[in-house]
Amino acid sequence: MITRMYDTAILTALGFYPVLALLGARQTGKTTLLRQLLPDYSYVTLDLPSEAALAEQDPELFFARHPAPVVIDEVQYAPGLFRHIKSMVDRDRHRMGQFVLTGSQKFSLMKELSDSLAGRVHIIGLEGLSHAELSAIGTGGIGNYLYRGGFPELWRVPDLPAAGFFSSYMATYLERDVRQILNVGSLRDFERFVRVLATRHAQQLDLTAIANAVGITARTAKSWVSVLEASNQIELLEPWHGNVGKRIVKTPKLYFSDSGLVCWLLGIGPDGLSASPFVGAVWEGVVFAEMRRHTQARGLNRSFWYYRDNVGMELDFLVLGEGARFIECKWTAQPDASAAKAIRKLAELATESANAELATARGAIVCRTPNRYPLADAGVPIWVCALSDIGTIMESLDQPD
Repeated sequence: MITRMYDTAILTALGFYPVLALLGARQTGKTTLLRQLLPDYSYVTLDLPSEAALAEQDPELFFARHPAPVVIDEVQYAPGLFRHIKSMVDRDRHRMGQFVLTGSQKFSLMKELSDSLAGRVHIIGLEGLSHAELSAIGTGGIGNYLYRGGFPELWRVPDLPAAGFFSSYMATYLERDVRQILNVGSLRDFERFVRVLATRHAQQLDLTAIANAVGITARTAKSWVSVLEASNQIELLEPWHGNVGKRIVKTPKLYFSDSGLVCWLLGIGPDGLSASPFVGAVWEGVVFAEMRRHTQARGLNRSFWYYRDNVGMELDFLVLGEGARFIECKWTAQPDASAAKAIRKLAELATESANAELATARGAIVCRTPNRYPLADAGVPIWVCALSDIGTIMESLDQPD
């Protein structure tokens, strides 16, 4: 059994809130985690049309059959249930941990949760397995982890072919999530759109170019990007907009949430990743995912940005907490001082502009190094780190620089 990092965050939230919402893409392990962690809770999934219909049409009978404390899976299929949950919570406001809700459609659920359960619910995001979570069982090498990604089923059944899993996953996603969120005229066009989007993984989002490649309007492309974001398939990373005396870009970068899915969409096989022109982008996406997953699991207050000015100088990630970290991602085991060029440049700009937020920032180059060590001749404090050091980097932002 794979141990997830979320146990403490979930159990703590259940002691302080009447409702907990665990949100994440399909098959990221929400149900398995909750059933292991909360064996005394009743459980029902609204993936079953009969249960979803009962929840919508007769919520009192629904809760008579499934009394609190209860885990309600895929709650987005019965939006009318939120008002009834609010009423039940308000009748016994001091009873914590009554309802645990899961869902895979972020935007619609966030609206319902904020409208109906504000002040009564704690929300935790759950993505696939992090590299840290898989460390106890081993990943078969970093390349294998990138190729298979973080969906728990691919690690529960090590011999399960990744290509077959992702083919089935995409078919289910198109039929269940895409059809419900958006009235897409052609699922085939949407799937082609997703494949084109994969070629822009870890790049700035150019809707016009993507739309032209697929043969749709930019407006439709924007709408479909929102569908993917709403269903937790992609993450958009906004550019940092602080003042360092430079004009900066305003376009977000796009990342697929799971490296295995993006490898499958790009047609990268298990032995072809290292030679692929996309390997650097896949690695960058994995670093971003590891940062997000550690932050979510530990309940850390972190914000993620990238930096790019109008002359093309770009830093992969700027992470802000109590302090700041400049992070570059390199698919190499031995980066040299040139790999820190963007970190050094942004540190210089922060000093020149007297930007207090970034003045004491430290840098990290996340690569395939087997050992963590300081980069020589960098000019500013920069550590060469492995993917396994991400947790330390995220935690260190609450420590004085």
